[in-house]
Amino acid sequence: MNITNRDAIIIVDVQNDFCPGGSLPVPKGDIVAEALTRLARVFRDRDAFVFATQDWHPPGHSSFKESGGPWPAHCVQGTRGAQFHSSLHLLVNTIVVQKGSNPKVDAYSGFLDSDLERQLRDNGVERVFVGGLATDYCVLNTVLDALKKGFKTCVLIDAIAAVNVNPGDGQRAIEKMLAAGAKLQNTKGLLPAGA
Repeated sequence: MNITNRDAIIIVDVQNDFCPGGSLPVPKGDIVAEALTRLARVFRDRDAFVFATQDWHPPGHSSFKESGGPWPAHCVQGTRGAQFHSSLHLLVNTIVVQKGSNPKVDAYSGFLDSDLERQLRDNGVERVFVGGLATDYCVLNTVLDALKKGFKTCVLIDAIAAVNVNPGDGQRAIEKMLAAGAKLQNTKGLLPAGA
């Protein structure tokens, strides 16, 4: 597949709290980080865009159990848990998009409570490739919103991982993304030969 300057990779929430050892860990989150690092370099080399969303919650966010939400406290602004995982090596020109700063907005989608859509449009992006964490929450909602906003959307099937609060949640999320019009793409199909 040919990557051009009309394409962008969106790396969703590959942060310490969502990786093994974090407060809300996704199994294999660190492996996803390594795959996305390799692919981000390809996008940069082809003059495409690299975006990384970052959950950036204030203390006491409405999604936290302490505030009546479903999740343990995670990705609190300025903490180690909110930092990108060390296996994700972001390039200098990566556009970081913070979301979830509004204490009342859950912001599963990278497009909610952020300026992601504006930045994609300002850069002339027409197609997005989405990978990261977690398949059944933030990846799912980012993909569905990208499609609703008219972007051609590919899910990086080997660079996502699910929480699976309920068994099979990740697979059901993939089926929802496909039903909405997303395409599946393996990262290896985007890497140069021999990479």
